[in-house]
Amino acid sequence: MSSKVFFIPASREESDESFAEKAAKVFRQIGLETKIEREHFVGLKIHFGEKGNSGYIKPPWLVHLINQIKTKTSRVYITDTNTLYAGNRSNAAAHLKLAADHGFTIDTLQIPVIIADGLIGRDDDEVEVGLPRVKTAKLASTFLNTDFLVCLSHFTGHIQTGFGAALKNLGMGCASRAGKLEQHSDVRPWVNQKACKNCLICKDYCPVDAIEEGEKSVRIIVEKCIGCGECLVICSVGAVKMRWDGDIIRVQEKMSEYAYSLYKVLNGNIACLNFVVGVTKNCDCMALNEPVIVDDIGILGSLDPVAVDKASVDLVNERSRRDLLRDVHTVDWSVQLEHAQQIGLGSMDYELVEIV
Repeated sequence: MSSKVFFIPASREESDESFAEKAAKVFRQIGLETKIEREHFVGLKIHFGEKGNSGYIKPPWLVHLINQIKTKTSRVYITDTNTLYAGNRSNAAAHLKLAADHGFTIDTLQIPVIIADGLIGRDDDEVEVGLPRVKTAKLASTFLNTDFLVCLSHFTGHIQTGFGAALKNLGMGCASRAGKLEQHSDVRPWVNQKACKNCLICKDYCPVDAIEEGEKSVRIIVEKCIGCGECLVICSVGAVKMRWDGDIIRVQEKMSEYAYSLYKVLNGNIACLNFVVGVTKNCDCMALNEPVIVDDIGILGSLDPVAVDKASVDLVNERSRRDLLRDVHTVDWSVQLEHAQQIGLGSMDYELVEIV
């Protein structure tokens, strides 16, 4: 059975007011708000952006959507979790400061900003999943006390999963640091010594000091590596490589199973909105502004994270007239979708409903 995916064309060149109206219109069509009652907690899961990056979803785009939810309940908040890697989002103190710098404040949105896994990412609870890759998921504890979740995802490319959208925002984004580590635990990058310039930039970015200087090239200390992928993204000469055959499959399948665990906890009370504008090669975790790789497309929404991600990919590829995401990272992005469908999280078969 196909899932409905609602779509409205949108561009960053529009006014914030126009964009906000469109986001609220897509959310209304999804229908989740009809189930929300006064005593319910509703979380908005988002990525607050990284310092130096401006590609994230802008706070003014969410104002009407938030006001819509507030007609049902006052218990609304916006949230993200701490990162596995070191930086401005690895602890709640720095993370909240960064969020405020990017406009995510109670003054702007009229709702509180919460870091879902606590001060240093250790506030989590375990959820029995019993799937092939994940037996027990470690989710940020805030989500286990939430009744409804609105997953707001900026669609981008991604070095390990081909693209990042609803499934990644739910699976990786709602996990505690321990959960993120578990999802990356099989990833083992390696260094092409002939290509390495021994510039040590990757060493500076490694959050666990797993890279050391060698005579002619750096070396990754396997025992220390947590598989976060920072070295892959930051290497300007492409000397750091991934064992794509097995590692990438495992990461995507674990991510899908973590997303499934969240749907299990919330009894499916999740709405997903993908903002397919300002699409870049890498995700918003990059601390720089990357060039856009495809023209702005719009906002897509669904109760089905698999369907909304598949529809988003299809529109990007249709606009670019090629499998753009597979070309830019040589990663089979379909793994996450196929596995999510196989475990019963959603369907790749969808009906695209354009709204005006």
